[in-house]
Amino acid sequence: MKKTFFAILVIGLFSSHTMFLKLDTYFLEPNTAITLQLFNGTFEKSENIITRDRMLDASILSNGLRIKVTDAQWTEKDSVTLLNFKTGGAGTYVAGVSTKARSLEMSAESFNDYLEHEGIYDMLQWRKKNNALETKAVEKYSKHVKTIFQVGDTTTDDWQTALDYPIEFIPLENPYELHTGDSLAVKLLLNGIPLANQLVYADYKAYENSHAHNTIEIEKNHGHSHGSEIIEPKHNHDGDKKEHTHGNSKPHSHDTEENNASLKHTHKDDVEPHTHKPEENKESHTHTSGQKLRTNAEGIVKAHLSADGIWYFQTIHLVNTEEEGLTHESNWSTLTFEVTHAHGADTHTHEHQHESNYTTYIFLIGSLVLIGILFLWFNKKNKDAEH
Repeated sequence: MKKTFFAILVIGLFSSHTMFLKLDTYFLEPNTAITLQLFNGTFEKSENIITRDRMLDASILSNGLRIKVTDAQWTEKDSVTLLNFKTGGAGTYVAGVSTKARSLEMSAESFNDYLEHEGIYDMLQWRKKNNALETKAVEKYSKHVKTIFQVGDTTTDDWQTALDYPIEFIPLENPYELHTGDSLAVKLLLNGIPLANQLVYADYKAYENSHAHNTIEIEKNHGHSHGSEIIEPKHNHDGDKKEHTHGNSKPHSHDTEENNASLKHTHKDDVEPHTHKPEENKESHTHTSGQKLRTNAEGIVKAHLSADGIWYFQTIHLVNTEEEGLTHESNWSTLTFEVTHAHGADTHTHEHQHESNYTTYIFLIGSLVLIGILFLWFNKKNKDAEH
């Protein structure tokens, strides 16, 4: 029994958390109090908060001015770290968070599974080619995330300003001058230099009544589609430490209480370790989905914005290192923004649609009232003429 237990610890699977800055809507009004959400887990669910002592930088850029976020602006709710902020004048805003590096030691099998799980296939192939699959790892990692959102109707050029993070995505066009069906090119910088031949994933979360172009939706049950691009299945941790779901399947458990042969893994900034049963198919167990892209010689990738929703780019740059006490170093980056299809003069918010419906409703009521008044007036005039 003890031998089995220690064997399980040695080959424990490793899971890490991707970080995202998110909003409920990316189209906001000037001079309005808003809340940005810092997720650490998956795009769908945050699994733990990020404490202020981990943040090297948290700032917001608008109209050419970069403002540092204070500790007092942060709060927490459940597993989400919240940034409370008031917008100023109209423009295209950028918000970013960059974290300090942490390190973690992993067994060889745990590290290999982590590379597969997170889609870091270049390092996995390097380990296979160099007979290093049996070598344990000590990885130093840090995360650097950005979001771009639109305030009011006036766009500005802040979207193209680098925050000078160790790794970051820089759009080559303003996302809020594009619509569903367009393509967005972004440049990936590593220490300010274009990063070539890097794997990047682009995906989105659809919202209700979304409109898609050239996409067959898989596990995105909202909206409608026009085409045949296939999106890879997405693995989703729903935040419950005992269950998660794959597609439309029923939740299943990875709890050690249910199966003593389960494998426990964590990425250190988890609140608690979570587990996976040994019989799981590793190939289907991934946090990457959507469009699988690779940067060109100039560090550029282009994603087809195939549907309405909240879009994101994500990447993990992981390399060998000779730094004392370490074997690897990774820098994680994400960028989020919203995409909608054009509505004539209106290009974004659903509020415009509600306002239009409300105006139409008032017009119809007013017309009926006017017709009623005219009918009574003519009816009275006819009766007066008869007398």
